[in-house]
Parts: sequence; structure tokens; C-alpha cells
Amino acid sequence: MSNLFRELSVELGERSYPIFIGPDLLGSMDMSPYVSAAQVMIVTNETVAPLYLERAKACFPGKRIDTVILPDGEKFKDWQNLNRIFDALLEQRHTRRTTLVALGGGVIGDMTGFAAACYQRGVPFIQIPTTLLSQVDSSVGGKTGINHPLGKNMVGAFHQPQSVLIDTSSLKTLPPREVSAGLAEVIKYGLIRDHDFLVWLEENMESLIRLEPEPVAEAIFRSCACKAEIVAIDEHEGGIRAILNLGHTFGHAIETYSGYGNWLHGEAVGTGMLMAAELSALEGMISRSDYDRIRRLILSAGLPEKPPAGMTAEDFMSLMAVDKKNVDGRLRLVLLRSVADAVVTSEASPENLALTFARFCS
Repeated sequence: MSNLFRELSVELGERSYPIFIGPDLLGSMDMSPYVSAAQVMIVTNETVAPLYLERAKACFPGKRIDTVILPDGEKFKDWQNLNRIFDALLEQRHTRRTTLVALGGGVIGDMTGFAAACYQRGVPFIQIPTTLLSQVDSSVGGKTGINHPLGKNMVGAFHQPQSVLIDTSSLKTLPPREVSAGLAEVIKYGLIRDHDFLVWLEENMESLIRLEPEPVAEAIFRSCACKAEIVAIDEHEGGIRAILNLGHTFGHAIETYSGYGNWLHGEAVGTGMLMAAELSALEGMISRSDYDRIRRLILSAGLPEKPPAGMTAEDFMSLMAVDKKNVDGRLRLVLLRSVADAVVTSEASPENLALTFARFCS
């Protein structure tokens, strides 16, 4: 086992599960202890399957393995492709003791988890994320779902995995744009909760962009540890877990406006975090120098600063009105009370929100 191998746990009582992090785990680590019976269905996509499917199968020795290969892309995160998972399960006669395995990025992880939550009223699943964004965020915490034309992730369920296997070597096949998108979610953890990690990111961003093994393993471990701690406190997002959505209300509006897949999720979140930071500064919660610091870090990760050309304040408000955090018709946003201290609030002034849109929608 590599000296970069790390393990941590999401503590949820009887439903606690491990996260394994390290290089070259695909094909070498036995995951069969996390499969309760003989049947396994691996769900992946057309991009990932040629790269990692055979190695993923080797993680389940002695199991009967079936596969379903979906098209690649956020625009395919819908009912039609969810049904392809159910079709494969039923055609191959998988029982309620089957285990689903999500092999791919966040789209595959969310869809497989949702299928597992629904199939025969709930079966186990395992996450094997292959993108940086899915490794540090979507594979941990049990949020699953699909998109609706009117809003991202509006149909789904909380369904925790049995385990998460993060092979950091899989990042070698990512294009630079996907690496930057993943770094948005990494930066988020520093901004919401961990100032020491934020400073570390400022010092190591160039190494992370180059995917140097040691900094990458450290960033993934610290990101997962932060999320695991928050999920253990608030599994179903009734309180503190909502701070994990820093930048997401703005970001989901960008994704819906631009058409799913035209902006990567992390790109939209990066711009959304800048908009949240701007609003936080206008509200007097952080200083202008704090905003500038956040902007430098986000731009250093190669993330976009402005939303899509032509997107207006009215577009944002219309799309943000259906955000899941809203309560009784009131817009609730995650803002920064200070750097590394996030808060969920519905008290942001309409005037300052309008000023934020005016700055970013020029």
C-alpha cells in the first residue's frame, strides 16, 4: 500500500462508512467486504468505461458483475437515463440484495445513488469517483438525484453509500478544465470552515493544478474530512450542512441558464462563490481585501469570474427562486460572516443583491 494511502470515516452510527484515498487503488483493493451478496451492477459512462471498468471489476472478486454504460455529460442526468439503470437491473434479474457501484464523476454518482435509493425501495451502493470534483464532494454525504429542466438536482433522495473508494491516479486522465472545476469545491471547504486549509491552498495551488501526488492526496483528504464532519452533524441538511452550498445557489442558476453541461458544475460554483463573496462584502460581513483575496484564489485555480454573457439579474432571480434552501418563498443564501466562517441567511438586502448582479452581469 502506498505511503499516500489515507482512510477516514463518515460517522453515522450503524450507517457509518469508510472513505479510502490513495493512488492505484482501482484493481488492487478488495471491496467485496462492502457487498452483502453475490450481485453487483457497475454503472459508468462511455468515457470512463474504457479507462477503468476492468480495473473496477477486479475490486469485486467472486461476485457476479453486470454493467450499464450511460452517455457522458450533465445533460444526460435525467429520467430517461435513470430508467436505463432500472432496465438493466430488471433485465439481469437483480434482487433487493444487489449492490450498485458508481464508477465515474458526479453525474454517475448522483444517478447511481438515486437508482439505489429507489430500486426495490432501496439497495446498497458504493462510490468510486473518478473526477476531482466527485472525489472531494459529491461522492461523500449521500446526496443523490437527477436534474429537471427547471432546476438542478430538484428530484432525488438522501442515500448513503456503503463505502467510497478514491483512486487519486484516476485524475491523470482529466483535462485541465475538469481539474479546475474540482478545485472550486476544494476551495469551498477552506472558505466555509477551515482557515488553515485556505492558507495551505494559497501556498499549493500551482502544485494542485499540476496534479502533484502529495498535495492532491492532502487536498482530497482534508476536503473529505471536512465534509464528513459536517455530514455527521447534519445528515439531511436541516442546519449546518447547508453551508456546503456556498456559491451553489448562484452556480445552479448559471448551470440551468446555460444548459446542463455547457458550464461544468465546479466552474459555476467558482463564479457563484465570487458572487456570494461580493454580496458578503456589500453586507459588511467581510472586508474588500477579504474579497480580493478570495478572488485571487479562485482565479488562480483557472475558474471563470463572470457568469455567461447575456445572463441578467432577472434570469438569476427567476432561477434562484426554485432553490431547495428557500423557505416560505424567502431566498436563503450561504454567505461569509468572515473568511472561513459561512452562514445561511435570508436577510441579505435586495439592494445589495441587485448591486451584486449589476457587477457580475455587465
